[in-house]
Amino acid sequence: MSIDTLKNALPDYAKDQKLNLSSLAMDPSLSAQQLAGTFIVSALASRNAMVIREIVEEFAPKLSAEALGAAKAAASVMGMNNVYYRFTHLVGGDYPKLPAKLRMNVMAKPGVEKVDFELWSLAVSAINGCGMCMESHEKVVRHGGLSTEQVQTAVRIAAVVHAVAVTLEAEAALV
Repeated sequence: MSIDTLKNALPDYAKDQKLNLSSLAMDPSLSAQQLAGTFIVSALASRNAMVIREIVEEFAPKLSAEALGAAKAAASVMGMNNVYYRFTHLVGGDYPKLPAKLRMNVMAKPGVEKVDFELWSLAVSAINGCGMCMESHEKVVRHGGLSTEQVQTAVRIAAVVHAVAVTLEAEAALV
């Protein structure tokens, strides 16, 4: 199992991350598609090759080809949007009033249920630290019927996957 590969790669001081990976991988609060997609988008946003490889190996078989494509698209488009909208939010001035002029067509037709795509976009936005995007996507998923606990689970997955990537990169740099 690929989650086990990641857990085995983590140092002893990261025991909490090991435990969190295990419990979140079996969290019942999200649908199977939501859970798998959230793990995958979080891995992609982590930018760590090992984390991406192992998480995708673990969770891609649990998604349809369309859902896997949508998860990849969510990570990709939010990689762009989080930079742009974080800039407009933090700098302010006239920038938020200007049209973005960035193609985001996938958001209109992501290939999966809108709430799932928005949840995945929220997870990536949490990793990338875009407050404006987090607020927007949280509002959409809550309006779409997800509970605060479901939103929290997605963000917990993002936090743990990101922490695993940070830890593994730090350990690799220290070798």
